[in-house]
Amino acid sequence: MPVDVETEVVIGRPRTEVASYAADPDTATDWYENIERVEWKTAGPLAVGSRVSFVARFLGRRLEYTYEIRELVPGSRLVMSTSDGPFPMETTYTWADAPPGGTRMTLRNRGEPSGFSKVAGPMMARALGRANRKDLARLKEILEAGGR
Repeated sequence: MPVDVETEVVIGRPRTEVASYAADPDTATDWYENIERVEWKTAGPLAVGSRVSFVARFLGRRLEYTYEIRELVPGSRLVMSTSDGPFPMETTYTWADAPPGGTRMTLRNRGEPSGFSKVAGPMMARALGRANRKDLARLKEILEAGGR
C-alpha cells in the first residue's frame, strides 16, 4: 500500500527565511526530532544532484538513507528522494507566502514500502503524519523565536 502523507504549517516569518533554513540539511537535526546525524556525500551548496545521508530513528528502528536532490527552486520547492532501505521515499517541501508576511510550508512524504514495511504501511503513514506535525511545530517554534 502506498504511503502519501502531507502536512503543513504557517510560520510567522518571511518565505525566503523559512525556505533557506528548512532546505539546509545542516539544520535538520535542530528541527527533525528523529534525525540524529547528517552527512554530505557531495560538496555543497545544495543543488540538483546533491546527495546527503541521514541517520534517524523511526518506529523504534535505526535508519540510514541517502537522499538525492531531484528538484530545487530556491524559496519555492525542494524535492529529494531515496531508494535506500525498506521504504524508498520522496520528500517534497513547498513554501508559499501567507498573510501577513508569513510562510505556508508543506511537507509531503510518499513512497511504496517493501517487505515488512509494506504490511505496516497504514501504521507507518499515521506515525509519519504525527512525526511531521511535531517536526513542523518545532520548525515554527525555532524560526518564530528568531532562530537563525
